[in-house]
Amino acid sequence: MQTHTATTPFGRRPMSLGMIASQVAAQSAAPDATVHKWHVFRDIKEARLALGASDRALAILDALLSFHPETALYGDSALIVWPSNEMLTGRANGMSPATLRRHLANLVECGLIVRRDSPNGKRYARKGQGGEVEQAYGFDLSPIVARANEFKELAEAMRAEKKAYKLVKERLTICRRDIVKMIEAGIEEGVPGNWGGVHLEYQAIVGRLPRTAPRQVLEAIATELDDLWTQIRDVLESFVKSQNLNANESQTKRHIQNSNTESKNESERGLGTKKEKSGSPGESDNLRSLPKRELPLGIVLDACPNLLWLVKGGGGIRNWRDFLTAADLARPVLGISPSAWEDARVALGEQQAAITIAAIYQKSDHIKSPGGYLRNLTERAKEGKFSTWPMIMALLRAKLDAAKAAGAGVTEAEGELGAAQRLDRTQKRLEVSDNLRKSINKWDRET
Repeated sequence: MQTHTATTPFGRRPMSLGMIASQVAAQSAAPDATVHKWHVFRDIKEARLALGASDRALAILDALLSFHPETALYGDSALIVWPSNEMLTGRANGMSPATLRRHLANLVECGLIVRRDSPNGKRYARKGQGGEVEQAYGFDLSPIVARANEFKELAEAMRAEKKAYKLVKERLTICRRDIVKMIEAGIEEGVPGNWGGVHLEYQAIVGRLPRTAPRQVLEAIATELDDLWTQIRDVLESFVKSQNLNANESQTKRHIQNSNTESKNESERGLGTKKEKSGSPGESDNLRSLPKRELPLGIVLDACPNLLWLVKGGGGIRNWRDFLTAADLARPVLGISPSAWEDARVALGEQQAAITIAAIYQKSDHIKSPGGYLRNLTERAKEGKFSTWPMIMALLRAKLDAAKAAGAGVTEAEGELGAAQRLDRTQKRLEVSDNLRKSINKWDRET
């Protein structure tokens, strides 16, 4: 008896070119082709993302394969299985009927199975007199055999992609670790360089790294980090070589000394010869005449308003705790190493060290190496030759002088009234009392 193979779906499900393509692929299986169904299923699981199959759909495919009695699938054999929805649900861990239908449709769309629907949409098999199946309606597993090589290639490609993704993640992790530690080493060892700028560049690159990104994005960011790594490594290696060369020269020519103390790139430990108003040896006598009380927070903020820029949320600095938090934020921006910061806090005290950081941040444009400057001030503090009062007073004096210069520079066209108003607004922003002005003038006379 001649039978007809169903090619269209039952009911309202439409026919599509994708279904026809899947049916053509199922018919292209070589008659002598033989595959191990579980080996092919393993390849399909590896390549599921490339195929577009969901996890639940693969659980249903696993159940469908289990209904075929043979482990080996042959290209010239009937590969139709006809389990009911109840049986499929049982083997698919109790999946709901609606979910089952949705993921069966996903398997059909991916070309992993072909529907062979009966006239009434039921799944069953008609057997002959000898018990052999003459006609079956259900799900055709022929694509598993016909596309076995394709699934294997896709699985190998996905495994290679996963390996490449893992390697680039490892590369990123190691590169980030190396860069951070090399920057810290450069700061700690006093290697000349703009380490604060390098750290900001590193943060800018890492800041573009999304939480989940494809391998191509990670490769691009890793390449940028590699370039930065190479630059930092070259600087450190050049410094090491120069140190070794200088050590060898000093053994034979000890009378040759480097007198260039104003190098553009001064290291942290090489700034001991730099004299500032806040820490010169001539000021040690004047330190005895400074007020014994602590600097008020309002005066410090008047002298160091730039620190307010680092406070997030616009909450401002309301107390010393907020001030210490802002100082902790300013420290890495200036490129000051954790060890230099810790030494300063031990020598000066946490509050005085924070005031020093704020002052350095205020005039960072005029300080070539903030880390070396802080170490210099820390050493002077250990000798009792440094106080934050002169530094803050100097900043306030510079601010007042700038305000007076702005008022004196008003042109006649602006009028005396406009100049007076501008000067008045400037002085109000400074919020400096008469007593503080007297203290500043007294300090200037003494120094």
